[in-house]
Amino acid sequence: MASESEKPIRVRFAPSPTGYPHLGNIRTALFNWLFARHHSGKFILRIEDTDIARKVEGAAEAILSSLRWLGLDWDEGPYLQSQRLNSYHEVSNRLLKEDHAYPCYCSPERLEMMRQEQMKRKLPPRYDGHCRRLTQQERTQLEATGITPVVRFKTPLAGETTFHDLIRGQVTFKNSTLNDFILLKSDGYPTYHLANIVDDHLMAISHVLRADEWISSTPRHILLYQALNWQPPQFAHLPMILGSDRSKLSKRHGATTIIEYRDQGCLPEAMFNFLALLGWSLDDRTELLSREELIKHFSLERISKTAAIFNKPKLEWMNGVYLRRLSPTEFSRQATAFLDRDLPASVRRPLDMDYARQITPLLQERAKTLGEIPQLADFFFLDKLHYDTSLLLAKGINSESAANVIQIAMQRLENIKTWDASPLEDTLRPLAAELSLSTGSFFGLLRVAITGRTAAPPLFQTMAVLGREKCFNRLAAAWQRLSTD
Repeated sequence: MASESEKPIRVRFAPSPTGYPHLGNIRTALFNWLFARHHSGKFILRIEDTDIARKVEGAAEAILSSLRWLGLDWDEGPYLQSQRLNSYHEVSNRLLKEDHAYPCYCSPERLEMMRQEQMKRKLPPRYDGHCRRLTQQERTQLEATGITPVVRFKTPLAGETTFHDLIRGQVTFKNSTLNDFILLKSDGYPTYHLANIVDDHLMAISHVLRADEWISSTPRHILLYQALNWQPPQFAHLPMILGSDRSKLSKRHGATTIIEYRDQGCLPEAMFNFLALLGWSLDDRTELLSREELIKHFSLERISKTAAIFNKPKLEWMNGVYLRRLSPTEFSRQATAFLDRDLPASVRRPLDMDYARQITPLLQERAKTLGEIPQLADFFFLDKLHYDTSLLLAKGINSESAANVIQIAMQRLENIKTWDASPLEDTLRPLAAELSLSTGSFFGLLRVAITGRTAAPPLFQTMAVLGREKCFNRLAAAWQRLSTD
């Protein structure tokens, strides 16, 4: 794309702290970051905090934390729009002076009545231009009443506004559909439309990559650039992210904020890879790409025009792959933090970290997220197991037979001198044939007795880590259950 190299690449991520950062927000940040890094450009962070009424406490901090977690470092900022009000007022005054804008004195009550009337007539709700037609004398009289007006842009009443979108091509809107939108609110704070284009101009933003929900705002912004005789940036509107049922992504499709995924035990490397493939692809088969590979190959040409589908099972699969790529030491370090956080309160703290480090290698092949590990591993730490006795009974084995099998197994295990996985397997595997049981049935019975569950890490390694005393206590408890059943 030749136009990308005509001037220095400067992109921005400009979130509003009106909520915690969701997947779509951070995917937008990621695409901007990759575009900047691919072109050796600048990635600027700007917090658009002028919507005071909807500002959420802690949201700005969560945005910064999410970017840091994913390693999306910024070259400039974070700039706060609430600290840049003078710039917006200067531009608003210029637009008023040059007759590209006008003060609007309409009360909320009048605007609501107007909307209700338009809806009754099945017309799209929009400002009717009442104050656009006021004389200077009428404005002076209204000012004298103490009303603080908003400032509206004087949108051309006829014609069309066309812009080139780097993903979607030529896009045209009829000016008659655009409304006289507000630039400056009565509280002195700018709207998104004004603050956005002023900052993009002053910060020399070359490309605006944002969600396609903003595509209908772009003609308004183009008109503002034209009124101010400023060169607009190039625009690229990114595809939406939909749930697996192709509806708008929401809580029912899984966690929606990046912070939630971090706290559930996703690795930043996996989330980075996953988000990069939501609307962009290298080809039709490559799914695992390092940060360096994504920077090298990222281009706007490979961004899809159609919505991306969020696939939680794919994220979990990808996260599992990245977990298995960790060194045993690093996996153990991260896993033990989740064990300490989420094991039942009945488990004694502080945890025995030497013991925990023996457990984590048994889980690395099975875990899809770090958050699963406490549930996968809790039986290693509990003093008493809770499970249904029926789980001890394989097909064709009644309570009496199962109790007899456990008793014989315990007798054989008493002779083991070294309580390690190999001697345990050498002792127990031949016993299955002696007892005329399949290894599946025999080991399944022992697994339930020792772990309280039908699926667990490899049996003999599990027994070795649990130790002789715990294993015998649990086998004896299972025998007691079966004997009294």
